Amino acid sequence: MLNSCKGVSSPLGASNLVNSVNFAVYAPQANDVLLCIFDETGFAEIERISMFLHEGGVWSVNVEGLPDCCIYGYRVNGSYDLITGQLHNENKLLLDPYAKDLHGHFYWSERHFCHLPVGHFNEADNAFDMPKSKLSTLKKYEGIKPNIAWGETVIYECHVKGATKLNDKIPSPLRGKFLGLAHDDFITHLKNMGVNAIELLPVHSFISEQFLTTKGLQNYWGYNTLNFFTPHKEYLVDDRVEEFQQMVEIFHKAGIEVIIDVVFNHTAEAGLEGPTLSFKGLNNSGYYRLLSDSCDYINDTGCGNTINIDDPYTLKLILDSLRYWVEYYGVDGFRFDLASILGRGKDGFNENHAFFQAIHQDPILSQCKLIAEPWDIGPGGYQLGAFPSPWHEWNDKYRDTVRQFWQAKQHVLPDLAKRIHGSNDLFEHNLRGPLNSINFITSHDGFTLRDWVSYEVKNNLANGENNQDGHNENHSFNCGIEGETQDVEVNALRLKQQKNALITLFMSCGVPMIAAGTEFCHSQIGNNNAYCQDNKTNWLNWGSLESTKLVDFISKLIQLRNKFQIFKHTFFIHQEDQDFSVHWLDEHALPMDAIKWHDPRSQFLMCRLDDNNKNTSLLLLLNASAHSLNVKLPDTAKKWHLQMTSEPATKLNQIDKVLDVSAQSSWVFSANFEGNDYES
Repeated sequence: MLNSCKGVSSPLGASNLVNSVNFAVYAPQANDVLLCIFDETGFAEIERISMFLHEGGVWSVNVEGLPDCCIYGYRVNGSYDLITGQLHNENKLLLDPYAKDLHGHFYWSERHFCHLPVGHFNEADNAFDMPKSKLSTLKKYEGIKPNIAWGETVIYECHVKGATKLNDKIPSPLRGKFLGLAHDDFITHLKNMGVNAIELLPVHSFISEQFLTTKGLQNYWGYNTLNFFTPHKEYLVDDRVEEFQQMVEIFHKAGIEVIIDVVFNHTAEAGLEGPTLSFKGLNNSGYYRLLSDSCDYINDTGCGNTINIDDPYTLKLILDSLRYWVEYYGVDGFRFDLASILGRGKDGFNENHAFFQAIHQDPILSQCKLIAEPWDIGPGGYQLGAFPSPWHEWNDKYRDTVRQFWQAKQHVLPDLAKRIHGSNDLFEHNLRGPLNSINFITSHDGFTLRDWVSYEVKNNLANGENNQDGHNENHSFNCGIEGETQDVEVNALRLKQQKNALITLFMSCGVPMIAAGTEFCHSQIGNNNAYCQDNKTNWLNWGSLESTKLVDFISKLIQLRNKFQIFKHTFFIHQEDQDFSVHWLDEHALPMDAIKWHDPRSQFLMCRLDDNNKNTSLLLLLNASAHSLNVKLPDTAKKWHLQMTSEPATKLNQIDKVLDVSAQSSWVFSANFEGNDYES
């Protein structure tokens, strides 16, 4: 029999004291809360201890004689009332929302459901099928962070498993793990390209939805969070959470920041018919948004439930989780999935929401890189450009505009210029600059860059949803043949179009992001929603014959970008700017006018970027049309030097200051700049 007494209500979770452990959990509507202690196997429940209620709805207990890594869970006794949205059920073992480590695995079972069906109380005990909370002894992160400025940041969006699963230069036990990413071979690959920030798809503990497992599929991406404080166990080699901390420190020593994708918009408990695993059994009506006229959930996420950010303890949970990952794991920033939800109150999205204010005044979180996916499927869910400083946002308008331009769509030039300029129409209104735009052509969601130029129609049949999932409007094209082909000319055009997109990306103002595998011409065989494909569809093929075709190209682009201060400028460039200037020109090197901007036949754009302090210029030529153009290069004191092109060197044809710009090609020149003419 363990000795126990009333503990303290703060901090929440399990806290190691000198000779005891304090447990505190928020369950404001509960009649009784029990702490359940398990043996070292996690299957035998050896003791239940009643907890003590504090003001405000927090329950606590202080227990002596527990091992350093004791295994535990909670049971809550209270009302089961669909009218008020209370789903207490003492038969359900609940994870501690503040658990810092987990023991065991999750197994789908009817025992997880609070009711079967809704309204019929389920008395089955689910403890056998549940992972358990585990007391953590992790110490705070002590490494030195790179602190890379936004103007120098290049982001590589990456899945932990898929990045190294097939890399035979990494020891087999490490492949697909956090420590696989930390291996010298992978880090050298990133460094050789010039990447200095890795953005990891969800690393919080997550589970696969039952509708996937019944089809033999898995939630590969990880956007189905079980716990907000623990690293996903599948990515650990020896089941030690310290491995994530170790990975971060190795990245930092290499000068690479770590950004993690966090999912605070919904949880794995799904809707009313979903399982009761943690939050539902503790305070269902507080953690989730419920419909005012029913017991069902508001579903602004498409995943069954929506986190209730207006509840003070839910807000506290999110902030505490973020701080923990910074202070204990050393992460440098966060990308917030469906971030509009975090700014939505009862009256809709609000840039002054308590969440944003709390982040802004927090001495730790305000110093992190904060990236929003600025949309969700709820009312008023599309909020690109509406987030407050210092937030940065995924810019899907950049993605779509660049895709449409190289797709040779008409009436795109004005929007293309805005995107290259840094999207001032989106970000300048609230005193933000071009670096607040995260520019990308592809991400984990949608076609890969290779598939974007290989498929006009998505091919998602492997997902088991009759090809009805995934985006239908991808602004993609197949270069003449749908899907994989051995046609030499088609494959050459596909490679050139990928280079066109990459030149546009890295020569645009804003923060560039590429998806892992872009450099390998990775294909998902046309699947534009490969969230459930834990196989070679998503795993990067390091042995591909095409694996070197874009690696060096991206490396040279990043090197070139880093040499120009204009891409590090924190403000939008306008006519009154004394340091930099931007000129939009036609093929005759004449300024664009209203007629030229809106000429539907025009699919060519020239952009001249001048650094007035260093007396250097960068010239970008983009020709998306199906025919070549004779282009006059602007007058300058010194000759233009070709720095990059999507064409092979054998096709260069320059006569004085007139250039034969071939169809569907892009070119980058510099003047008064230390560099040589382009060499392939």
